[in-house]
Amino acid sequence: MTDQPFDAEPPEHLRYRRYLEDLGDVSEAAEAAMVATVLEDPNVSMAEAAVNRHLERQAALLLTVPAFPAWARTMATVIGDRPFLARRLREWTLLRAVALDEPWAAEDLITASDWFQRTASAVLVVTSPEALSLLAEQGRTRRVRNAASRRLQHSDRHRPDSVHKS
Repeated sequence: MTDQPFDAEPPEHLRYRRYLEDLGDVSEAAEAAMVATVLEDPNVSMAEAAVNRHLERQAALLLTVPAFPAWARTMATVIGDRPFLARRLREWTLLRAVALDEPWAAEDLITASDWFQRTASAVLVVTSPEALSLLAEQGRTRRVRNAASRRLQHSDRHRPDSVHKS
């Protein structure tokens, strides 16, 4: 039996919320230090979950702006060898490459996580017919293949060269 009342919120839940608030309010200059502090928490799963939420928020905001590569390098240094966070950051970088029509490898798209494939097939910033075709044909799940196919069909209908003249 624990000394904690049955309806009391576990301390790691409270820390998680506090970390999200702190990370949401952190300045650009203090961000790396704050992320490092969160990752020092003894509850590794909770700490990584909080940092992942922060990465998602920041990456989504910075995805198409010039500051993204420097931010991603800084975060990669802070994250170090934490496999899930490192992979997620690499996938955000891949998503950026696809969205901005920068070089990317088909193998990277096909072997990316389900999260990446769902995101790439659904977000409007990804318009690459090559990437969407690849996901429509070889996406890991039916959901990904269908979403990418719908995006391709939608883009075909709205291309200026596909408008039929009467």
